[in-house]
Amino acid sequence: MSPARQAGHAARPPDFSAHEFRASLGMFATGVTIVTARAPDGALIGLTANSFNSVSLSPPLVLWSLAHHAGSMAFFRNGSHYAINVLAADQQALAERFAARGIDRWNGVAFSEGGNGAPLLDGAAAVFECFNRSQYTEGDHVIFVGEVERCSHRPGASPLLFHGGRFYAEHPL
Repeated sequence: MSPARQAGHAARPPDFSAHEFRASLGMFATGVTIVTARAPDGALIGLTANSFNSVSLSPPLVLWSLAHHAGSMAFFRNGSHYAINVLAADQQALAERFAARGIDRWNGVAFSEGGNGAPLLDGAAAVFECFNRSQYTEGDHVIFVGEVERCSHRPGASPLLFHGGRFYAEHPL
């Protein structure tokens, strides 16, 4: 039990709608990632996620989250490794493809195999190859914390950004 709950404190019920909450969250610009893995039977797993963040430099930890109802949840819950591919500005089509349902997401997608077996997408701005270190269930999502075993980046690559329901490329101020 959290210390706040032990002391008799709890959050007040929200005074806003789910739509207002989503719209407010959309004001936080994020990068766009595709989380990839290889299932025990060799099948390729991949999905678009913008819930990526750093956690720690020592040890090197990152996090991302996945909705409970996601079709790939069972694999990520039980799998030992995955890769987080930070998309470059010219990879919007990949972000849309890996967010779509009912299609072969991997058809024609160029990738190499990472050291832990997870697919690494060609052209990504950065890649983090992770051990599935820990998981935390919160609300309607599971937060995955990955311990980074390998990482790389493409010097000079501009990241793909997402804000207010639309994709953007960076423009320095």
